[in-house]
Amino acid sequence: MLRAGRAAAVAFLFYCAAAVAQPAPEAASGWSAKQAVSARHEMVAAANPLAAEAGLEILHAGGSALDAAIAVQAVLGLVEPQSSGLGGGAFMLYWSGAERRVRSYDGRETAPRAARPDRFLDADGQPLQFYDAVTSGKSVGVPGVLRMLELAHRRHGRLPWGRLFAPAIRLAESGFSVSPRLHRLLERDRFLRDDANARALYYLADGRALAVGARLVDRAYAVTLRSIAARGADALYSGPIAEDIVRAVRARGGDLTPGDLEGYAALEREPVCGAYRRRRICGMGPPSAGAVTLLELLGVLERTAFNRAPPLSALAVHLFSEASRLAYADRARYIADPAFARVPVQGLLDPAYLAQRARLIGERSMGAAQPGQPALAPLAADVPDTEHEGTSHVSIVDRDGDALAMTTTIENAFGSRIMVRGFLLNNELTDFSFQPQARGLPAANRVEAGKRPRSTMAPTLVFDRHGALRMLLGSPGGPAIVDYVAKTLVAALDWGYDIQAAISTPNFGSTNGPTLLERNSPVQDLDGALAERGHVLNFAHLTSGVQAIERVPGGWRGGADPRREGVALGD
Repeated sequence: MLRAGRAAAVAFLFYCAAAVAQPAPEAASGWSAKQAVSARHEMVAAANPLAAEAGLEILHAGGSALDAAIAVQAVLGLVEPQSSGLGGGAFMLYWSGAERRVRSYDGRETAPRAARPDRFLDADGQPLQFYDAVTSGKSVGVPGVLRMLELAHRRHGRLPWGRLFAPAIRLAESGFSVSPRLHRLLERDRFLRDDANARALYYLADGRALAVGARLVDRAYAVTLRSIAARGADALYSGPIAEDIVRAVRARGGDLTPGDLEGYAALEREPVCGAYRRRRICGMGPPSAGAVTLLELLGVLERTAFNRAPPLSALAVHLFSEASRLAYADRARYIADPAFARVPVQGLLDPAYLAQRARLIGERSMGAAQPGQPALAPLAADVPDTEHEGTSHVSIVDRDGDALAMTTTIENAFGSRIMVRGFLLNNELTDFSFQPQARGLPAANRVEAGKRPRSTMAPTLVFDRHGALRMLLGSPGGPAIVDYVAKTLVAALDWGYDIQAAISTPNFGSTNGPTLLERNSPVQDLDGALAERGHVLNFAHLTSGVQAIERVPGGWRGGADPRREGVALGD
């Protein structure tokens, strides 16, 4: 515990100096030191205090973890609109204590039926500039989060569906105070003011963003939520709201149709599970790359000398970053929607393959790792990554011991910048490969009609060797999500940090480019030792947003990322 506390304290001192640094694509709120929170019965960890309070209100009313997640999501779409909402998608893992079973739910957006592989190429066959694609209607996928929550509610809900939206409706009608984080993101965004609905809601007449502490009332969102509370998810996928979504997307050059919305289906999938240091770790399978990449990274790491490397040492960061490179290289080549591509999940996680990959790690950095050739791997091209960071994570445990980890997103900060009836639409289709092929081979993650784009979202559950749930966590962060989750896991499982200290530990790793070191943190001082090992370094604002809960004697302990404004609450 002393070691954990010292790590958190040192990290805090470095972050105080970082407050004026250049922000990340979805910027940090500035460092806010946080303490672990303990609870005996139930807990919510979410990216905004108002959202966490809404979830706890539902738990107090007798709701399940799933009920609470619906309330949390509805509030997040109001108070943290840059990250998630009704216009986006999500992946969720649910642990049923009574069934002793993990279920995983896929609420990822889908491409319209009119979508084709050249969707994001210009007239000369070249990829569009990223934000030219994001802010067009072509970037908008069919939203999935509400259908996913409805599907899961049928199995895991205890309270009536309509009751779960009451906290968000209350806040939308009475208003809430604009947080420093929301103000900062509104002020610096270049495109949101171009949407008339968003401009009227978030900006003053002179174009300045609403000030910190200003009261923000979103009556249109309240009306939308009342309709959903009364009609269920159908209210979004057919009728007047759906018509407005289609109209807004097509006005910006998109091709979404009413049939695309009506035909959307959330899916229950088999979770992907694997072992790490006598624990069982479960996550979301394709089209999420989260679990496969995380388990490959950890599996490779376990076959190195990482367990003998001192915490936050140059050797630890070296081995972690090299394992990251190998896992991300395979992610880029092989992970896609399994309805459209053969994804060699078992081959990538086969112990013999992991050992083969681990043997590639030496004393010096490999720079850019090449994909491996696991069993049953298809021929596919490697293409540049376009995934960005408009995402949030929720972890919840209820009184019955049921638990969920849900990562939810609209992709880029503020998504497509298209607002309809009080909520923003995603730009999730820019998570597809802009280049449909390379060197004569098709990209597994190319655009296709009805396809779900690859994601790195990694909601994660950790079990001990007896099968008891020990931890639930996840993070936003675009392609770096797996590194953020893996760092938190090794800090907790290998280094013995409590969950808050593990979250607060500086971020590091690689998405198969430069070695990333969190700017103005203790790991930045490893630059000389890492450079001697051949690492090309990038000191970056690695804006994770981990929300996590761990089991402790007598109950639960929760933590929230000090880089954002989230909290853990419980009793």
